[in-house]
Amino acid sequence: MRIHYLQHVSFENPGSILEWAKANNGLVTSTQLYNDEALPEVNEFDWLVVMGGPMNIYEENQYPWLKAEKALIKAAIKANKVVLGMCLGSQLIADIIGGKVVQNNQKEIGWFPITFSEEAKASPLFAFFPEHPVVFHWHGDTFVELPEAATVIAASAACENQAFVYQQRVFGFQFHLENTLPIIEDLIANCGDEMIPGDYVQLPEEVLAHPEYILQDNQWMAAFLDQLKHRVEEGRI
Repeated sequence: MRIHYLQHVSFENPGSILEWAKANNGLVTSTQLYNDEALPEVNEFDWLVVMGGPMNIYEENQYPWLKAEKALIKAAIKANKVVLGMCLGSQLIADIIGGKVVQNNQKEIGWFPITFSEEAKASPLFAFFPEHPVVFHWHGDTFVELPEAATVIAASAACENQAFVYQQRVFGFQFHLENTLPIIEDLIANCGDEMIPGDYVQLPEEVLAHPEYILQDNQWMAAFLDQLKHRVEEGRI
């Protein structure tokens, strides 16, 4: 299992996904796009993980590597690779498959519950989640108008489109299950000016007061990846 991840800023790495990959003997490689590193060929990986970041998917003038990144993601999907997008990553995938990325009605930053659809809860990939899992959010944009081949599987009070599945092997999560404490601390240090108190924006002290949420989210991330790996190996997706 060869896993390649695309990282947009120095302070948002795959976190607990890396721990899971190590435990499962995965071969992990990466492209640090903010350092203008070269992208791989599609035949060099089996899974592609696209991370988050503070930029917008349309800011190609400011971040010229976005164009090549989108081309790689599109090629990976066409080649039937497993593709997983986190936050910005999910928005990039949504744009590539024909959806739209727009500004959400309000920012969502901090620990808030989501609700999975009945269809998602019937799938082994998501059946282990409780009724209203509390997950970590940090976004102002969201994806809308996804194509028919994509199924929205989760929502929150602040954002009706929280996750989707596309053609069985492509997954977009608007929220973060992978973030570890150091990542969250770095997010606050680098993007804390966005934490203006509101109905769905928590202050740094409130975000950092819940290490139990981090542990639980990371466990759910591992459980999802376990199920995904099994289904891929069994040829069920």
